[in-house]
Amino acid sequence: MSNIKLIIEERPSDIGNFMVGRLLPFREKRMVGPFSFIDHMGPTVMSDHKNLDIPPHPHIGLSTLTYLFEGNVMHKDGLGTEVEIKAGQVNWMTAGKGIVHSERTPEYLRHSTKALHGLQIWVALPKDLEQMEPEFFHAEADEIPTWENNGVQYKLIAGEVLGHKSPIPVYSPLYLVELKSTIRITVKIGDELFGESGIYILEGAIENDGNTFEPKQLLVAKESSLCEFIMQANTTIYIFGGEPFPEERFIYWNFVASSKELIEEAKTKWLNQEYPPVPGETDFVPLPERRL
Repeated sequence: MSNIKLIIEERPSDIGNFMVGRLLPFREKRMVGPFSFIDHMGPTVMSDHKNLDIPPHPHIGLSTLTYLFEGNVMHKDGLGTEVEIKAGQVNWMTAGKGIVHSERTPEYLRHSTKALHGLQIWVALPKDLEQMEPEFFHAEADEIPTWENNGVQYKLIAGEVLGHKSPIPVYSPLYLVELKSTIRITVKIGDELFGESGIYILEGAIENDGNTFEPKQLLVAKESSLCEFIMQANTTIYIFGGEPFPEERFIYWNFVASSKELIEEAKTKWLNQEYPPVPGETDFVPLPERRL
């Protein structure tokens, strides 16, 4: 019997001047473990007059994870952080009670042709930490644990699993691990996973119970302990998940919270521009007019 509980297809979504492929949330599966949002950005090539420009916008109740396969993004936030993220590095911003940030093409690339490709991920915070003080953490590519086992190359982007631990300061038991293989090979790691588990196929294909799954598909496992599949040659996948929270999470725009009251408070604060602003930035993304 197949271990695949749900197949989620990437759906196009407009995030301003940029189209992405949305994976989570999904109407039949809002979260996988603590992971509440995943966007696949690109791959795209932007001309010398087109740039990524996401003006200051707020978050609460979550940590954002940015991981690029290709390209460069300048991150600025209300803590005063100004960091350029490059391919293979990890940006981890914990919003807690509230933070504002912008994401743009770096100034030195704005008048040249450039590529952009990567993942934007939200990880919800545990209820007792969702009002913590905001934080920011940046990891260089060579700080991310990498290893090889039975012909598969692993990279642990966040969390702790498979006997390795990422330096990213996560706040609940979770994992986000990259698997690459140049050969056809069977992978059986379910006994070392925990909680809920999902597989996102970036390139290549995987096989499970006679079925073949290809890029732009997210597979949600029935049980992480039954996670066994075949990776075809030249395949890259991301396995993510962890322990789900006992409470429901509500999502409105960029806000994630265990109560609607916290979201209403965040909406009011953003309407009144009460969050610490991003230094040097004057524009902002207005609060959307839609129901919770």
